[in-house]
Amino acid sequence: MSVLTGSSILITGGTGSFGKAFIRYALDHLAPRRLVVISRDELKQYEIKQHFDHDERLRWFIGDVRDRERLARAMHGVDYVVHAAALKQVDTAEYNPFEYVRTNVAGSQNVVEAAIDCGVRKVVALSTDKASSPINLYGATKLVADKLFVSANHYAAAHPTRFAVVRYGNVVGSRGSVVPFFLRLAAEGGSIPITDKRMTRFWITLDQAVRFVVDSFDMMQGGELYVPRIPSMRIGDLAEALAPESPTYEIGIRPGEKLHEEMISPDDGRRTLCLPDRYIVQPTIATWGYVPPQAGQVVPEGFSYQSDTNDQWLSVEDLRQMTAVTV
Repeated sequence: MSVLTGSSILITGGTGSFGKAFIRYALDHLAPRRLVVISRDELKQYEIKQHFDHDERLRWFIGDVRDRERLARAMHGVDYVVHAAALKQVDTAEYNPFEYVRTNVAGSQNVVEAAIDCGVRKVVALSTDKASSPINLYGATKLVADKLFVSANHYAAAHPTRFAVVRYGNVVGSRGSVVPFFLRLAAEGGSIPITDKRMTRFWITLDQAVRFVVDSFDMMQGGELYVPRIPSMRIGDLAEALAPESPTYEIGIRPGEKLHEEMISPDDGRRTLCLPDRYIVQPTIATWGYVPPQAGQVVPEGFSYQSDTNDQWLSVEDLRQMTAVTV
């Protein structure tokens, strides 16, 4: 039984791909007393209400993480918070940088403040592989957000609220995924544009991401950055899996992209423990009574977790099976 079972849960950005999957899992498996969704888009809320048949356990707040007072109202009586709200498009961030700072950085601090003031027990914030050694503004804002949530445990030391972060890679079938784009081009008989055939990415399904977050609530004591041990894939293999009859051509890496993604940098590797299903990056400074986990092995000297040197890989057939159940 999860600590979330029978509790009051709030999710920010709850109408996104992860939010929709989390709501489904929570309603089916966690028997929440109530599940509060706060997001900005009334149309998406309307559509998801229909999808979940107006389940009476769901509560709907139109609001923005930039608005601390609205967050505090939504968090009244809430036990646990999943912070999934973010602006995420890499190219859009470069053109609208301060909007990303307002949502991803200032909005994250608002979540911290509201959670402490409302007596929330635990908060898990969702991060991204782009936050490790970031080279684009989106990744930089998410790295700052990660540090805000880890350091929030100092800020909340005299309060019961604790904070942790979950960082994972590309999600199969999420909004903005390349999967439907490749499939559409193949259906139209077009060629498939590939940035670089050498490109690799971490790969996780929405269901896996949701279960990992739920398990992290059970494990966390505050200050951890959890990274799932998940497989990598090659972008060329993904094109072959989705559109085996379509020709491909390279267009080059776009501004702000990496050839290979990273979820744990070599510097963070010095504070990392390895468990069968995850890595735990421990806080640099912990004055709130953090105790290192008894389980887990210290990773080797010089360790980093990168998509091109991963020890787990998805084959073309693996990718074909995974995408078949998510599209």
